[in-house]
Amino acid sequence: MPMPPPPASTERRRDRQTFHEMGQIVRALEANGPQRPERLAELVGGPYWEHDRFERALALVLNDGLAHQTPDGRLAAV
Repeated sequence: MPMPPPPASTERRRDRQTFHEMGQIVRALEANGPQRPERLAELVGGPYWEHDRFERALALVLNDGLAHQTPDGRLAAV
């Protein structure tokens, strides 16, 4: 039986904090509508998160299909 492919680079062990951060991102998009990534980071306090946590949580939100990127580059909840 062949081995499964390796996980995507964004797929590391998810901790409770990661799930919490993902939820914050999705809730901000649901409450405020489509946002540019920079504005979304401001809405959830991303600049105050640990290094790269916002980017990682956002990548997981997109990979999990909880949000998508619109043609104009904004992010929107599904």
